[in-house]
Amino acid sequence: MRKSVYTRESDILCRTLADARQESGLRQSELADRLGRDQSVISNIERGQRRVDVVEFYLYAKAMGHDPVRLFETLAGNLGEHHERG
Repeated sequence: MRKSVYTRESDILCRTLADARQESGLRQSELADRLGRDQSVISNIERGQRRVDVVEFYLYAKAMGHDPVRLFETLAGNLGEHHERG
């Protein structure tokens, strides 16, 4: 498995997180404040310039008011759709 952040799967993760943030009505700066991070970190994640580990995914989801398991299910569904078409 490639470790590059530049994979189609990484793009889907980034889009899923960005969509969830927007659905929550949060700006990147507001999410960053909730996470105690700089806005540029959120931007880098959503643009695919920075990888996200499972703990960060959990914290990111909680900070947006999402259930991390449900958000992961959304991600898994998005990834599954990609592989079915792939």
